[in-house]
Amino acid sequence: MRKFFTLFVFAFTCFATQAAIAGPKVEFKTTMGNFVVELDDVKAPKTTANFLNYVKSGFYNGTIFHRVIDGFMIQGGGFTPDLVQKPTDAPVASEANNGLKNNTYTIAMARTSDPDSATAQFFINVKDNEGLNYPNAMGNGYTVFGKVISGTQTIDAIRKVPTMVAPAPRMGRMADVPTKPVVIESATILK
Repeated sequence: MRKFFTLFVFAFTCFATQAAIAGPKVEFKTTMGNFVVELDDVKAPKTTANFLNYVKSGFYNGTIFHRVIDGFMIQGGGFTPDLVQKPTDAPVASEANNGLKNNTYTIAMARTSDPDSATAQFFINVKDNEGLNYPNAMGNGYTVFGKVISGTQTIDAIRKVPTMVAPAPRMGRMADVPTKPVVIESATILK
């Protein structure tokens, strides 16, 4: 009986600890289905706050997944369906050295070659992308700040869409653009 009680207390403590560290959740409704991400505001507080500000403002509503590479990632959150880039807030400092890994179904910030250049665009890894982890070959990494906790079938459907090279205003041409826009209809913080 004592072993059972000890095991019960251990299991309850693990469950309570897991529940206590659960972060904010955001539901994405897209033209290909819905998915929910849980954010890690403990290990990536600045990135999470930045992302949630964009969600609260409605910034992501009507944007698309503009870069889809099956076997790598799907990227969105910055362009309208006609491939016009939306203006963003100031960049957020990199938190890539937070211990979180670019594993399948994690969400991370997109950026330029400057590690502190992430603004609104994000990507969801569709495989374990070890080369994106901190430290990578360039000494940086890409900041992971959460994971998909439901709707992985939507991610899997998006990663399989046909893509093309498309003309983009002010950018010339963009590769890996879905032939039919995958639109984020809404991004909402779940209560």
